[in-house]
Amino acid sequence: MIDDIEKPSLRADLGTAIVGAIEEVLGPVKADLHAPVFAGNEWAYLKDCLDSTFVSSVGTYVDRFERELATFTGSAHAVAVVNGTAALHVALLLAGVERGDEVLVPALTFAATANAVSYCGAVPHFVDSSDDTLGVDPEALDSWLSFKTEQVRGLCVNRDTGRVIRAVVPMHTFGHPCDMGGLLRVARKHSLQIVEDAAESLGSYYHGRHTGTFGLIGTLSFNGNKTLTTGGGGAILTNDEQLARRAKFITTTAKRPHKWEYVHDEVGFNYRLPNLNAALGCAQLEQLPGFLKAKRALHEKYRQVFARLDGVELVHEPENCTSNYWLQALKLKEVDLQLRDSILEQTNAAGYMSRPVWKLMHGLQQFEACPRAPLDVAEKLEKTLINIPSGAGLV
Repeated sequence: MIDDIEKPSLRADLGTAIVGAIEEVLGPVKADLHAPVFAGNEWAYLKDCLDSTFVSSVGTYVDRFERELATFTGSAHAVAVVNGTAALHVALLLAGVERGDEVLVPALTFAATANAVSYCGAVPHFVDSSDDTLGVDPEALDSWLSFKTEQVRGLCVNRDTGRVIRAVVPMHTFGHPCDMGGLLRVARKHSLQIVEDAAESLGSYYHGRHTGTFGLIGTLSFNGNKTLTTGGGGAILTNDEQLARRAKFITTTAKRPHKWEYVHDEVGFNYRLPNLNAALGCAQLEQLPGFLKAKRALHEKYRQVFARLDGVELVHEPENCTSNYWLQALKLKEVDLQLRDSILEQTNAAGYMSRPVWKLMHGLQQFEACPRAPLDVAEKLEKTLINIPSGAGLV
């Protein structure tokens, strides 16, 4: 009976303390989770686009955006597309994912990661995360694959289903880089392609190298809530020139160049990024270093206030990594879904938009029958992670 009386009080006390900590950093104002900042050449470039009449898939801003993205990330090639999910769909196809294959994805991810696998006619195979990086745990993955798979003619085959496991898709959660060194070793050992879901990690680095550039292909997202936005938009990153040319071809309806003829010699996708969106992206790229600096400054302010609280910690970038701190994240020390939800009620009621991490993929109806490894860490993280206001305009 005493526990029943004390626990609600503890929940209220921690929630009140968290609200107080956020207010100390942001002040008594309403704050969105991640609002975009438009303080540069957005209006000028959009007007230039309108004046030129090239507002759709043909225009100079698309080419410029791709060049500048490649330069910023250190990738040899960048292909701009309409959104991050489209980028991942095409990246998986380019990596050789076929209908009936399996693709390893974290259970702790946004639904788009698993959706893109399904678009290929493949089956998501869910794996666990690391408590340190929040991304795929290489050691747990290696153990699981060693137990569940065998090598058949150079392919990784699931002993239970008989399906080929073609690729692994590490996702850099909230902008925090996965252990790419460990994942590269596991991929080599088990004959897997790596397709990086770097949708959240523009401006994040693993051992000095930009995320999305370690695997065969990487993908980015520029949704309205990302560190850089084009309204909607995404990109495919690769160092392989042939793959880059093919990505451009199949994302532009597989149309062969010709002065007037419409020749499409295979089924392609209308995934082109409009020039208007690319113009917005060029203006945002100019401000990206400032956005990243502001988000690190916000993290430091949060770090100082949350260091004084018991029962919660602020998620920090992994060792030897630089995070873009896309979303600031709190991790509760008590694994208690009711506690998490109580705190979310209090923070949102106070005007500080806060969100839980995504519902784990195997808990969604459409994916509940998919194969999965033990997910102990992911299931703990689901009950303990909370995102708090994180926009670059908050400092």
